[in-house]
Amino acid sequence: MIGKVVLAVLPPIALVGIRTTITAAILVAIQSFRGRFWLREKSDYWRLAALSLFGVVINQLFFIGGLSLTTASNTSLLAVMIPVFALIIGSVAGFERLTGIKMIGIALAAVGVIILIDPRRASFSSQTTLGDLFIVVNCLAYGTYVATSKGAIMRNGIFRSMMWVFIFSCVICIPLGVWSLSTIDVAAVPTRIWLIVLWIGVGATAAPYLLNAMALSKVDPSMVAVFVYLQPLIGFTLAWLFLGENIGAAFLVSAALIFSGVFLVTRKFVRAEI
Repeated sequence: MIGKVVLAVLPPIALVGIRTTITAAILVAIQSFRGRFWLREKSDYWRLAALSLFGVVINQLFFIGGLSLTTASNTSLLAVMIPVFALIIGSVAGFERLTGIKMIGIALAAVGVIILIDPRRASFSSQTTLGDLFIVVNCLAYGTYVATSKGAIMRNGIFRSMMWVFIFSCVICIPLGVWSLSTIDVAAVPTRIWLIVLWIGVGATAAPYLLNAMALSKVDPSMVAVFVYLQPLIGFTLAWLFLGENIGAAFLVSAALIFSGVFLVTRKFVRAEI
């Protein structure tokens, strides 16, 4: 993971503060230019503030912190829980109907990811326990965000909603990031690392959050969450195309399971007339 390269130089909390600030600055500039800054309903300020805690603050702090304390394989394997959390929380909160087809679809895709990643590569030992727990909290926070953010996003629009989510996140993340940066020699950080951080802020934070919000405004939260399972499949495919890595039977089986699971979750089943 590209984050591992940066975390070898920058503290985890500093990275969260920087990427949050970059995303907030981009969205504020866009919305100021468009003249669409303030929310339509005052109550949505509180809702988006709460969503910022789950979707950005807790999510990012525990993800980056966990990534620095565990392995990339463990992180990928534990990410299987995001759609599960999203579906359970959405159904309990009444935002989405829990159906057998969706449960089967998520289970199939999860099994596919597990086969693809291969649990034998993971190392759940005492050395990674804290990092693994951080990733579980990260998955729960992000699953909660995905399951509960649809209403506010639809009322206020994608860019405006995400702008306020990141503005509220900055209230916590910027002070923490500044404090974290003060513990290292900033001048000694290579330019290459700052360029990677800039990419993380734009390409790996702003763009994914906006695309995620766009999807949430159109489909069910569980449908958005299940697409998380395509990430490792895409990663392995790119490794085959550009790095010459071999694709075996396990890859084909996992691909079939993942696509079958995504199909079941995303397909609208209509009961036939009798």
